[in-house]
Amino acid sequence: MDSSLQALLASYDTALPLAEARTIPGGFYTDPRVATLERRQVFGATWQLVARADQLATPGDYVTAEIAGEPIVVVRGNDGALRAFYNVCRHHAAAVMTEPAGRATRLRCPYHGWTYSLEGHLKVVPEWDGVCAFAREDNGLVPVQVAAWEGLVFVHLGESPPSLEAYVGRMVGMVTPLGLGELRFVERREWTIACNWKVFVDNYLDGGYHIPFLHRGLNSILPFGEYTIECFERFCLQSSPIDTSGGDAVTSQVRKGRAQYFWLYPNLMLNWYEGYLDTNLVVPLGVDRMKVIFDFYFAGAGEDTQARNAKSIEVSAGIQDEDHAICESVQRGLGSRAYGAGRLSVRREAGEHLFHRLLVDDLRRGSVG
Repeated sequence: MDSSLQALLASYDTALPLAEARTIPGGFYTDPRVATLERRQVFGATWQLVARADQLATPGDYVTAEIAGEPIVVVRGNDGALRAFYNVCRHHAAAVMTEPAGRATRLRCPYHGWTYSLEGHLKVVPEWDGVCAFAREDNGLVPVQVAAWEGLVFVHLGESPPSLEAYVGRMVGMVTPLGLGELRFVERREWTIACNWKVFVDNYLDGGYHIPFLHRGLNSILPFGEYTIECFERFCLQSSPIDTSGGDAVTSQVRKGRAQYFWLYPNLMLNWYEGYLDTNLVVPLGVDRMKVIFDFYFAGAGEDTQARNAKSIEVSAGIQDEDHAICESVQRGLGSRAYGAGRLSVRREAGEHLFHRLLVDDLRRGSVG
């Protein structure tokens, strides 16, 4: 590996306690070599959200995705089992399924018609007479590990990953009482932002540090002094009671109960309020460009709640617009000669400290050799 990249990875001290720690240096956010390494060692080596379980409820339902640069298809088999495969035809590598989602009785490549069963077995090979030393059973779609949790479907590109529940860890028990299964998906929104994906995660994990300065509506209902941050092996929970007594009128109408913000390493957030959930999936598109996918869920999705749900989504969208502008500002600053690395608030930024240590450990494992 390039010695300068090795030096960058070595420049962050994962052993320092929060009171002494710095952020990862600016080069982690601007160096294309880091982005390349992340694709393999971070996104290609962790459980990644790809779909909602309700998208894959019936045999033949499928969803396509891209994880760490790899095309993936997840499908419900005729036997009811959930399976995932590399969405790559074994003939000449074309994508077998080309739509984002749908329902099919078979998986047929549009290039030369090679056809696979919903279980990934090669069934039809047109114009194949005379081909020697070829076994159909050895040319099925290549499988990928898949699992579901709380109505969310994940894949892992590793050959022998930990189970999804083991990876999520104590978060399983903390999320179960929230009753996510009682919520119903209502809408998806996506935003593309001119920043590195880690800038967005950092912003999310700053323990509410930026809320009084950037989010007037949200700040009006979250008592800043009662905001808590708890870090675990691979996730962080930020939480706050909600006080609507003097809050912004619109925000107070759509945010109730206790705010609970879960982050699961490396790129998934679950934001829960009473009767409401939004999931945030952060997807890198380049060293200085990313996408965040929001899926909105509500306890009531009928006509009588549509107006309230729409208002809730708009409140969230307004918060995202405020965050996105500052994230782009941060990305510009990270490339400045005036910046090296920053310090962390002991009271607020334990989650960011956890994120950086997990990330650097993964990157260093991939830099050996």
